[in-house]
Amino acid sequence: MSSNVANHQWYALCTRPRFEKVVVGHLRNYGYEEYLPIYTSRSHWSDRIKIVEKPLFPGYAFGRFDLQKKLPIPVLSGVLYIVGIAGVPVAISEVEVDSMRQIVASGLPCAPWPFVQAGQRVSVTRGSLTGIEGVVLEVKSRVCLIVSLPLLQRSVAVQIDRDCIEPIQTSSRKRLSRQMRHGLS
Repeated sequence: MSSNVANHQWYALCTRPRFEKVVVGHLRNYGYEEYLPIYTSRSHWSDRIKIVEKPLFPGYAFGRFDLQKKLPIPVLSGVLYIVGIAGVPVAISEVEVDSMRQIVASGLPCAPWPFVQAGQRVSVTRGSLTGIEGVVLEVKSRVCLIVSLPLLQRSVAVQIDRDCIEPIQTSSRKRLSRQMRHGLS
């Protein structure tokens, strides 16, 4: 690997809505390695169902470049910024990009998914359990929703499809209100 390529790392580029393919085209035209993971989705229209390709990470494209020589990346049409922490771009590991490539290339069904971690509070948004809140738990690669009755100190676990749950966004105000009601400090 030459020193010119040795400093090239993968970065996520936040794009304007629906500009992912435009940004990837610009990166390619400037000679940068680019990647836009896509998946197929069924779109239901009033008169038909159509299979369409969509970005796996809407609003993001990936480029491989030397951060010290990042111009013209931030000024490309459609690029809002290079993703990072506190305004400092952070590289994405080669392993993560390779994993995305392998998933897309596998031909197995894949789609965007809300970032939900085991132990996180979620709300059921679809199906017969709509409206129920609980904690998500993974048991042997299956998702379980845990609903508790604190007064009885008992819980119930039910298997649920991942696409039926969404994370609950608790604001500090809701958390404070809940703590005050329960006499917690």
